[in-house]
Amino acid sequence: MVRHDLLDRIRRQLDELNRSERKVADVILADPTSATSMSIATLAQLASVSEPTVNRFCRSFDAKGYPDFKIKLAQSLAGGTPYVSQAVEPGDSATDYTQKIFGATIAALDQARREVPPERIERVVDYLIQARQLHFFGLGASGAVAQDAQHKFFRFNLPVTAYVDVLMQRMVAAACHTGDVVVVLSWTGRTRDLVEIARLARENGAVVLGITAPDSPLATECTETLEVTTPEDTDYYMPMTSRMIQLALIDVLATGVTLRRGEDFLPHLKKIKDSLQTTRYPARGHNDQP
Repeated sequence: MVRHDLLDRIRRQLDELNRSERKVADVILADPTSATSMSIATLAQLASVSEPTVNRFCRSFDAKGYPDFKIKLAQSLAGGTPYVSQAVEPGDSATDYTQKIFGATIAALDQARREVPPERIERVVDYLIQARQLHFFGLGASGAVAQDAQHKFFRFNLPVTAYVDVLMQRMVAAACHTGDVVVVLSWTGRTRDLVEIARLARENGAVVLGITAPDSPLATECTETLEVTTPEDTDYYMPMTSRMIQLALIDVLATGVTLRRGEDFLPHLKKIKDSLQTTRYPARGHNDQP
């Protein structure tokens, strides 16, 4: 079923808006699909208003700010295609669903950037720096993110593994010791196996870090968590924006560890990169002839 709750509410409240906010509403109502992918600066320019006016308009419709408003707007445009995406309708053209998927991803990443407390990032990096060995656990879409994390973190001169099988995860958790760090990735934080495995790892002395949902069963079992919310319901839709947020957070943590290692660590990273040079054809310059 298609939902237009937010758009209908904007239309109903047009007469209640002040002159500047009405300009913002007019731009959004003229092309709501395009509005989901606009920056706040672009929308303000099209409406001939200031960026604070756009934010004030968004808050009047129960949004925390412009990124949150764009997510609510994308949700209002479509009820979604079950098991595909909340942002996409069955009859959407390639142009429509491409813009919607990119728009929803950009808005979700921007919201996550604003929500993640820097002090939590610092604490998680502290644990990672002190790890004797590092394990990444994930299942389904989060399993792919765990494997990406192994690809990033093996560079830091410590044993790093990624496991996407619950039996292997359980055995590794049982074999953990003080000094081990286990990073558990689960967007919902409600997967029973992962909650039990996190508890087992902590009981055996490991630090357990979670990238998961706030106040979830998994979060309660973790030493420290990075908690980000998104309107994407992964019980019903294919994980899209949630997976991109997880990947971005892994990049943030890898960057934090790299910076903590300092400039003396950079030659080691260069050596790894240089080892690939002979495996690739030379890059072609712009002036090369075919």
